[in-house]
Amino acid sequence: MQIKDFMIDRNLKELTEHRTVVLPIACYETTISQNINGYIPLHWHDEFQFVLILKGQAIFQIREEKITIHEGEGLFINSGCLHMATDKNDSGCIYICLNVSPSFVLSQELYTAYVYPYIQATNLPYVHLNTKELWAKNILGAILKINQLIQQNPPYYEMDITVQLTLIWRNLIVNGFQLEYEQTEMLKNLRMKEMLNWIHLHYAEKILLDDIARAGQLSRSECCRYFKRILKKTPLHYVLDYRIQKSLILLQQPECNVTDVAYQVGFNSTSYFIHHFRKSMNMTPLAYKKYKNNGFNE
Repeated sequence: MQIKDFMIDRNLKELTEHRTVVLPIACYETTISQNINGYIPLHWHDEFQFVLILKGQAIFQIREEKITIHEGEGLFINSGCLHMATDKNDSGCIYICLNVSPSFVLSQELYTAYVYPYIQATNLPYVHLNTKELWAKNILGAILKINQLIQQNPPYYEMDITVQLTLIWRNLIVNGFQLEYEQTEMLKNLRMKEMLNWIHLHYAEKILLDDIARAGQLSRSECCRYFKRILKKTPLHYVLDYRIQKSLILLQQPECNVTDVAYQVGFNSTSYFIHHFRKSMNMTPLAYKKYKNNGFNE
């Protein structure tokens, strides 16, 4: 089952509980265009994420890097890393998304030596799983196998899943990554999350650049550099985009008109809201509301 509108908290942390029966994992097929935003918005979670593209191609952004993943390829996204995804060239991208609690990948006795150092490494936000590499092909095959096991529920499938997870992790770490731990990089990630946290708490209020910079304990210019480097947009542009994102759910509520929604998400002018909504969604808020309320929201 695809999660079309997953909830995130004020820190952008995804609130979905990634569990399958008794196992701390979740595995489902995702069609990017079916998300309420038309893309997978920026978020993070404690779980490792493994991706296998079944159809089309997607552009993933992990922290400040962007990478295109083609059909048949995959991706490992490390715990705690900000990431988002868009469908490249309207390809109808569908991918298997496997989220796994780090503590479940290996036994408790092996976790400290073989899992925890990879979570803490600052030079390993993601790994491209390219089919040209045997170790990567092994991981992609195991993702597919886990997806099949969950769908088919054969006897003892939970144990079969743990076998596949061990296979995945072994193939990942035998690749010989030289792990690095840079305190400055960890601080940058923390400050970025703190600024995003502040925006998500106060988006409905009047927001100034000084407010955002103060939340990250940065100067105005340094704050702008953070956003430009990681999100490829200015802080205030991000605020506008986030307000539009928050308006999508409100517009689907029959009792909310466009003016109500505009003020609820922080715009002080309905016309200004309509202008930015059209720029972002290629339609007016009213057209979007009618589209969704006429039964096209599946």
